This record gives sequence, structure tokens and C-alpha cells, in this order.
Amino acid sequence: MSGVRRRGKILALFAALSVSSALVGVSTAHAGPPRQNEPSANEFEVTTLSTEPEYVTGGEVLVAIAVPPTVPAHQVHVSVDGRDISDAFAPAPEDPRRLVGLVEGLSVGKNTLQVRADGRGNGRPTATMELTNHPITGPVFSGPHQEPFLCETEAFGLGPPLDDDCSAETKVEYFYLSSATEAFEPFDPAGPRPDDLARTTTIEGDTVDSIVRRETGTINRAVYEIAFLHSPGEPAPDPWTSTPGWNGRLVYTFGGGCNAGFHQGASTGGVLNADLLEPGFAVASSSQNVFGNRCNDVTSAETAMMVKEHFIESFGAEDYTIGYGCSGGAMQVHLVAQNYPGILDGIIPLCSYADVASLIGPASDCGLLERAFAASEQPWSPEQMTAVSGFGTWDVCPEEWSAPRETFSGVGFEIGYILPQSCNPAIPEELIYDPVTNPDGVRCTLQDDWINVLGTDPGTGFAPGLLDNVGVQYGLEALNQGVISFEQFVEFNELVGGFDIDANYVAERTVADAQALELAYATGRVNSGGGGLATLPIIDLRSYTDLNPDIHDFVRSFSVRERLIEANGHADNQVIWVEEGPSVLPSRAPEAVRVMDEWLRAITADTSAASAAEKVVQNKPDEAVDTCWTPYDWKIVQPIPYEGSGVCGELYPAHADPRIAAGAPVADDIIKCALKPVEAADYVESLTEGQLDRLREVFPQGVCNYEVPGIGEQPLEDTWLDYSRSGA
Repeated sequence: MSGVRRRGKILALFAALSVSSALVGVSTAHAGPPRQNEPSANEFEVTTLSTEPEYVTGGEVLVAIAVPPTVPAHQVHVSVDGRDISDAFAPAPEDPRRLVGLVEGLSVGKNTLQVRADGRGNGRPTATMELTNHPITGPVFSGPHQEPFLCETEAFGLGPPLDDDCSAETKVEYFYLSSATEAFEPFDPAGPRPDDLARTTTIEGDTVDSIVRRETGTINRAVYEIAFLHSPGEPAPDPWTSTPGWNGRLVYTFGGGCNAGFHQGASTGGVLNADLLEPGFAVASSSQNVFGNRCNDVTSAETAMMVKEHFIESFGAEDYTIGYGCSGGAMQVHLVAQNYPGILDGIIPLCSYADVASLIGPASDCGLLERAFAASEQPWSPEQMTAVSGFGTWDVCPEEWSAPRETFSGVGFEIGYILPQSCNPAIPEELIYDPVTNPDGVRCTLQDDWINVLGTDPGTGFAPGLLDNVGVQYGLEALNQGVISFEQFVEFNELVGGFDIDANYVAERTVADAQALELAYATGRVNSGGGGLATLPIIDLRSYTDLNPDIHDFVRSFSVRERLIEANGHADNQVIWVEEGPSVLPSRAPEAVRVMDEWLRAITADTSAASAAEKVVQNKPDEAVDTCWTPYDWKIVQPIPYEGSGVCGELYPAHADPRIAAGAPVADDIIKCALKPVEAADYVESLTEGQLDRLREVFPQGVCNYEVPGIGEQPLEDTWLDYSRSGA
């Protein structure tokens, strides 16, 4: 699809929304592995190694030049806008006719790189490349910066911020893994080796001291961290030199939670992880890759791209990058892989979710269900309440999704998605929205955090809402299974109500904005299973916590699987692993990393003509199959379907959520359902005409028709969408 057509469709959606600050643009250049041309024997091949030419940041980019056989390497002349930078290039160790150089000093905006062969005469090869440089503080494609924005550099020991973009000086520290405490301890490069210094053997077979170099700095208004095994005093890796402590691969970690932003964040996804570092992986993350700091996958993707660029320019190109994260971190690896393919080459979602946008409804339902149960005049047993909720236990709602508003920080996820005041404690109270005392304050809802994507509602000036429960028949499956009575069912749906724009409970059901729904699907805020997700390996690993009051329920893995099947006809690139809880974090994460590394190595080595999607499936290791582990640590290898069969299904049955328990598909990707009239055929129990009329009064517009796509539901418009362009 052409850029003009993409732009026309996206802008048509925005026209109905009175966009205040930024429009979706159409730049879709791939920022993953560099483009590979097929040069002739008398042509230079120029590629960028650290990012794509249009997404350079910080004034520098790593460039490779393949020199044609007709040109002596010493005759290659390289310049940027007429400035000679030939001395920045040196032969790559594996190929002396491939020159690699760090191009520095680029101006913000467009720069022209020229490569030519010295000498006179016609036919001397030349090549040019346009490099578009962006500030290291961003943004690149995420759209205008969020304001206000509170700096937290001091939480990382970087001192006060140097400017309004929360910049700070870069800091390098060393740590060692203690064989006594099995934890990382500070390491003094000037002191003696500690007696309890552990040693490790990397995947490549190199035995080294377990000393870790951690670099901390700022990129894209976030604090980043990069760590890998390295002993002080020894050469560090660079684009021309490898070292025994780094195996050439990168693991990028993403942190959990989900909250609106307006602050830098005081944590990253974590890099001092012995399970990742001791095999020799480099580990990177940043504070804007933690959904608890900012639940915005576009900013997360942009930040990961920029941190990876800095990593490659400093230490050399990685063989591939593994995305790794639990809960909100799992949302990010799915969405970054789908919408910005090439940043991640394989993903390991732990305790996974598909995305945020399609979770808002089922999560917010909990508060409505709890209020309806309290107001009901019918008796409700715990088993009946559980059946209506769909979860493995009703306690998931009151103890997790609908925790009290005043205790939101760290809990109360249902409220946090839609409550304007659910800001991080780093945001001063005087800056926060209040409909009476501060109507112009910051609104910490997810949709307001996504304003660069969704635009603004001309009626309110706020971002348009995605929450909707019109036509949802709560408890439908419980009614049809005979768990609840018709009186319970109909009265409950009379009482359930909804939320207004400020998250106040109201008697009416909540209505989502139609254009915002279209944008959510078209721009990839909903995980569709398409985009880049079809062409990379996925190991979905979780602990089974369905019977605990825990929000990380097993059905989420199957929701992703169903979406992959809907988009691609199969889910052969996704593997589900499940083990016994009760800890949310699964214990077999190191094993998943090992198998993912084996999988990606096989894909990388595959030089066949097969497509990228075919290579993922063809190169699956023997261990990359559905697997469960019993409470006695027995390994069971067998397909794991949603409606559990076999040993794994009996041990770890997957449950549902309020929408699936109301008849929605397991894919759980319908935010607003299409409606149909109340029909007797939908109910197992034979209802009287009077009962049907009562339901028609409860649902005057009709009930959900989950046999057809949801309102606004459509395929992903494209990948690498750019939200930086302004103007209608």
C-alpha cells in the first residue's frame, strides 16, 4: 500500500477528531537489519548498521561500505556534506573489503553522505546516502513530547538533570557476582579481586570472571542501562573488536505495570540479571521501556530503537536482539514486534498479555461487577460470582482489578486505565486534573497518554475514550450453563452501568468513540497478530496463577494464539510453556532464553530462499514446542489447547474474563461489539416472551453479536507509522 493511500486513510480518521497536536504520518521505513542491495562489481554498497538512514539520532551513525573489487580500499574517500571523514573507516575483521566507520558530527535534519573512489576518469564508482538526524532527546516518530515531564535522574545516581529534557552525564560502574550471596555486589576496579568472585562460562565456551560493566545515561528523555561481562582494564568491545565476555547477542528487557506517563521513571526493565549476563548476553533497557512508568508502546519502541542504536555504535552490531518482559513488559514485546519490526528478532513474553487496548474493557468490568453484586437483591454465591467474572476465582476482581481508587499506586489496575487522577506519585498534586479545581491539569488515563495517536475529542478537549460495554450480556455463559438463574442474569445486567469520562460510576453503559476505535486497530494499539509478529519466534512462558487472586491468567496466552491464527492462518511461530505457580515470574526463563537463542541462531544461519515466516517455522529447535511442567517437575511435551485436554490441560485449565464469559471469543480482541436484536435462540433455557421483553428493555439497542467483527475492527494499517507530523 502506498504512503499516500496510508496517509489519506489515517488523516480521514483524524478529521473527525479535531486533532490538537500531531497527526499520524506515514513513514514506514524498516529500522531493523539494514537493507541489503545487490551491487555490481563496480559499485559501492553503503548500509547503516545502527539504525535506518531516516532514523539517525544523537549526531552519529555506524556505516558499512562494501568496496567493489575494482577499487583499492585505500582509495575510498568518504565525506558528509563536503567534510572528509575517511579516517573514521577501518576494515571489518571478517572482510577487509568491507569498511566500517562511525560517522559523527551530523547536524539535526538531513545530511548527505558521499562515497567515491579517488582518481580521475569516467566510470569511477560513487554512492550517496541521505542521513536524517534527530536529537538524542527525541522524539523521532512518537510525536510531540509529553508535557509536563518530571525528571528523575537522581534516582539513578546521575545527579540533577542538565536540561528540561532530563539529560544527564553518562556513568559507568562495575559489579561482580558473589559466589557467597549469589547477588551482584559493587566492584572496585582499583581494588583486588574479591575472594567470592564467581566465574562463568558463556554460551560461546569462554570462561571469564563474573564482572559486569553497567553504563547508565539518558536517551529520549529516558534513563537507559546497558550491561555485559567485562573486566576493567581489558579492551571493551567496539564495532571492530569482539571480547570474550559478550557473545554477540543482545537481550532487551521491558518492565511491567501500566500507568500514564508525565515522568521519566525511576526504574528500567532491569539489566543486572545473572541468568542473562552469565551466558554472555549484553542486556539493555530504559525507564521509558517500563509500562509502569509510561504505558505507551510507541514511545517504548522509539526508545528501544534509540538505545539499540547507541549500543551498536559503541560496542558493535549484535547478531540479533531478544525482547524479554513480564506482564506490561510482555505487552511491549508483542506490540513493538508487531508495529516496529526489526527492533526485536525474537520475543519471550513472560506472564503475558496481548496488549493494553483490548484489556481495558475486561479489566474495568471488575469495578462494575462488584458494584452490581453489592446492589443486587438476588443471592449470589462465590461460585456464581466467579462464573460471571470468568476468572479462576472471583477474588481477582476485588483484590486486583478493582482495588480502591485511593490505593492505586502499585495496584488498582482497573481504575488506573480510566481514572484521570491515577498519576504516579512523582507527579505533583497541583499538576493533576480535577474537574472542578484544575480542569486543565494532566489527565493520567491511557487514552490521554496516547493523544498523539488518538487525537482529541472536540466535545471535551480530552483524548477520546476506548472503553465500551454497550450490549455486553454479563454472565451469559453462566446462564446458559445453568449456574445462575434468569432473574439473577437480567437484574445484574440492569444494574451494571458504566463509567463517564472522569471514571465516575453511572447508570448508563459506556460508549467508545467510533473514530478512536478505528485508530486503535489501524495503528496497532490492538495486537492483531499481524505486522512483524508473523515473522519472528515467540516463546510464551508463564507460571500458572489462575486460582490465586492474580491478574496474570492463562487465557492471555491463548488470546495471542487465536489472533496469530486469525491474521496468519496458523500460530506455528508461537510456543506456550506453563509451569506451576504461585510466583508470577516463571522459574524457567533462563531455559526459554537458551532455546530462543538456539532458534534465532538457526534462523540466522538459514540462507535458503524461504520467506522470513517460513524460516521461523522451519528452524524450530526440538524444545520449541508446547510444554508444561507438573508440580513434581515432570516435563510434559504436548499441544496445549485453550479448552484443556491431556495432562497439561487437566493440570492447568485456562479460564476467561468478564467479556469471554459474556460470549466474546477467546481472542478477546473486540473492544466494542456489533449489536443484534435479543433472540430466544441465544439462550439455552427456554425464555418466555415476557422474559425476552424484559431483556429488550435492558438492551434497547440490542446485544453483542460476537459472530461478526467488532466496531472499528480492521487489519493493521501498516508498520513503522510516524506520529511526528502536525497540521490537518
